Amino acid sequence: MSDSIAILTEAELRRSVGLDSEALAAVAEAFAALGRGGVVMPPILRLDIVEKNGEMDVKTAYVPGLDSFALKLSTGFFDNPKLGLPSLSGMMTLVSAHTGRVEAVMLDNGYLTDIRTALAGALAADRLARPDAAVAGILGTGLQARLQLEALRLVRKIDRALVWGRDAAKATAYAAEMSERFGIPVQAADAETVVRTADIVVTTTPSRTPLVYAEWLHPGLHVTAMGSDAEDKNEIAPAALAHADLLVVDRRSQCERLGELHHALAAGALKPDHPVVELGQIVAGLAPGRPGPEAVTLCDLTGTGVQDTAIALYAARKAAAEGAGTRI
Repeated sequence: MSDSIAILTEAELRRSVGLDSEALAAVAEAFAALGRGGVVMPPILRLDIVEKNGEMDVKTAYVPGLDSFALKLSTGFFDNPKLGLPSLSGMMTLVSAHTGRVEAVMLDNGYLTDIRTALAGALAADRLARPDAAVAGILGTGLQARLQLEALRLVRKIDRALVWGRDAAKATAYAAEMSERFGIPVQAADAETVVRTADIVVTTTPSRTPLVYAEWLHPGLHVTAMGSDAEDKNEIAPAALAHADLLVVDRRSQCERLGELHHALAAGALKPDHPVVELGQIVAGLAPGRPGPEAVTLCDLTGTGVQDTAIALYAARKAAAEGAGTRI
């Protein structure tokens, strides 16, 4: 047993951890553990700094059987791009589940959060999208919009994509960049066209007004909503959740408080006893996934502490195997 602490920088973590099948498997196992039960995961602690258009979230989860758990601090200051800074930042610490001693401090500036969020989107698509889904639709043009398209390619043969953004110039730039990067046609379009055309839609914005409406949903579509991680954020119109043949969430109690599910319940579009399945239950084999090829499926992901524990533990192991980090 070592008393030293590993300090890992963003650059070191970027070299050790990426969007690949190995990292996806680590996140999938964490969701399965959540689905099986026994995970200790307290509600998110959030601090709002309204006058700065900012927020800070603190997440954690203990997974029985794992040697460590993560404590993650994540910030979102959404005016940062005006200053030439990314909107998201943060750090993670890894703590021994046996002694409570800090084992690692990961100065990732939000990188690991970005990765685990993209991998959750891939996991949702893997379990819920049609096997032959090939057209991706992305709402948003930021970093997560880029990572989500990349992550989708881990689980489906995406041969075309459409993107919408509030800033048309950014949407056009995104389309050109992603088309060149992946060698597939990517085009900018209005939100309705994106949703009506795509097989898989991923929403990646901090929007406070709906971007996706029930009348746009079509047979065979899967939608993953990533952006609603606070009570006032809302990307999916409440009626759209009622329209889904299968409604999936990462954690029901959490989504009832701050996800798209929260808005649908508050608006009366869904009754409190509406059938909702947790993604972890599907991953663990305790609940079925997509009902059939014509079904409309919708997954509400608000981000869970169990994902942070999974990615932090995975990153620590990868970094150690590669000799990365500084021990103090």
